[in-house]
Amino acid sequence: MANEHETTQLTRRVVTVGEAAVILRISRGAAYEAVKRSEIPTIRIGRRLLVPTAALERMLAGNAAA
Repeated sequence: MANEHETTQLTRRVVTVGEAAVILRISRGAAYEAVKRSEIPTIRIGRRLLVPTAALERMLAGNAAA
């Protein structure tokens, strides 16, 4: 069961890579490495890297089925 902090983040349309790391329960550094390997989908707006929550949820649903 997700805690209140994670539930709030998943209702937003985008989260930062650091917030995605919290949701995935991995380190921030591991999250940025996963972004570099295109394992975590991101969009760039200016200098910011953001993770669309819909893509994150699809990614998690796909891994849960495996």
